[in-house]
Amino acid sequence: MEDAIRFWTPERVASATDPAARPAPPSASGGPGAKAAPKGTGPRGLSARADMPTAEHILGAKSVGTLFTTVQDPQTKEMRAHSCSASVVESSGHNMILTAGHCGLGTNTIFVPWYRAESSVGNQQYGIYRVADWFRDNRYAKNSKAAVSDLDFAFATLKPTNGKNVQDVVGANTLSRTPRYDNDVTMVGYPASHNPEDHPVQCPVRTAALPGFYQMQAECRGMWGGVSGGPWFSKIDWTTGTGEIIGNVGGYNGGGNDANVDWLTYSPMHGDTFFQLYEEAKSNRHVNHGGSYQQPPLPYPLGDGDTWTHARLLASGEYTGDGKGDLIVVWTDGEVTRYAGDGQGGFGGERQLVRPNPTWKDVKSLTGGDFSGGSGSDLLAVWNNGEVKILPDIGSNGLGREIKLADSGSVWNHADQIAGGNFGTKNNVSDLLVRWSDGEVTNYTAVGDKGFGTEHQLLKSNDLWKQATLVTAGDFTGGANWETLVRWSDGRVSQFQETSPTGLGNEIQMAAPKSVWTHDVAMTAGSYDSNGWPDDLVIRWSDGETTMYAHTGAGFGAERTLVPPKRK
Repeated sequence: MEDAIRFWTPERVASATDPAARPAPPSASGGPGAKAAPKGTGPRGLSARADMPTAEHILGAKSVGTLFTTVQDPQTKEMRAHSCSASVVESSGHNMILTAGHCGLGTNTIFVPWYRAESSVGNQQYGIYRVADWFRDNRYAKNSKAAVSDLDFAFATLKPTNGKNVQDVVGANTLSRTPRYDNDVTMVGYPASHNPEDHPVQCPVRTAALPGFYQMQAECRGMWGGVSGGPWFSKIDWTTGTGEIIGNVGGYNGGGNDANVDWLTYSPMHGDTFFQLYEEAKSNRHVNHGGSYQQPPLPYPLGDGDTWTHARLLASGEYTGDGKGDLIVVWTDGEVTRYAGDGQGGFGGERQLVRPNPTWKDVKSLTGGDFSGGSGSDLLAVWNNGEVKILPDIGSNGLGREIKLADSGSVWNHADQIAGGNFGTKNNVSDLLVRWSDGEVTNYTAVGDKGFGTEHQLLKSNDLWKQATLVTAGDFTGGANWETLVRWSDGRVSQFQETSPTGLGNEIQMAAPKSVWTHDVAMTAGSYDSNGWPDDLVIRWSDGETTMYAHTGAGFGAERTLVPPKRK
């Protein structure tokens, strides 16, 4: 141990470089070093949200620390230190840490729990511990952008210091399987750059899937190089400095995207392969797993992008009786399915409501609402031939019962877009906005099993509204009435606030012409998140990717991937 302490003088610690450091972001105009986002992040690319959290400095957690290593960079020949973060995890030997795969296998590596920059490396409160052995999946390729980056995790055993093992000094964290892609976690790590105090940071954040990979991603400013390997806690007791870990900084490109930004961070899923390596490390076994990595089926509960290119119409409502928003999908072959929401922005299993059939292939437009006065949400569908039907209480009756509002051959064959909402009937989602083929827009209040209620003309026929390609509605402002959301043929997206019997309301532009929203194929708004409010916007894109913008207001909310794009 003394040789490692002697090597890591304060001068060497201060001058060493970080093998996983993220350079400063490129300028807005790009230029040398500007790189593309990971394949699979969808047509919208990368953009930082205004409401994105920022990592904050903390005193630290006893079980989390830094790695110092004397690995020499083969290109620059520089010695590298303060390279990564790591955490103590439970083991029978009381001597194990978890970090990223791209952090492992260094020589003369030491782990410093609860590292304090104010003290020298040899004078830390909880000591320093030299790495005895590394355990990393032999298939992993360092800082890869391929599927094998799913394996960016490693374990190390540590030698005791002064006769004591690290777990007996600082405690240990438990490891649990990553339960799903979207989780509430607290990221903890030691940024090695943009951090003159050299103090650890934490960031409580909601994760999402990284499309095309068996990984999570999280958005938080300030997660600069050096946080690699740092734990993602599902829960933590700051008094003991330990908790439950379900992820670690690592994965695609070493855990940070190659646009060189500080706010997008990745973690491998802790699944079968992760826990297999954990057992091997605890048993002090080095196992060769072969030469190629076979990515497991990516367990997106809604399926894959190839399937979702066939999702034609979407509708939102409460269809299972549990008070949580559910998603109805009409497919190109006429099949109708329901996905039960979990109230946290995710979905459970699929239930088929109607087998593929020619009748539902002919549905022009669809919306959810409370039109029959029953206990659950209803569907209201318009067919190409002018038929209009309410399908009440989907949760209890499936699609068996029908209430016909208009016969085949009616004027409703000119109803191109419909959206259910609360547009004047107080506290009831029983109103219907209609965009007709000639551009006329009408609002029907108090639609029910007796008919369409009262008609209010909001706009006479006009050329502009002929270009309203998609229309949906939600409560994005919290006012008395709902808002109408329109995606125009040129890629603009407009929100008309407080739509009522007297008018569409004030228009807010949410996306400019020629925007990426020309790829929006289907959309619906509902109550899918924990706030219980119908302000979550679901979009099916042209490549099959399906995303949710949770808590949408005057601007789009936080984007979450529900379905990855189809593979090219």
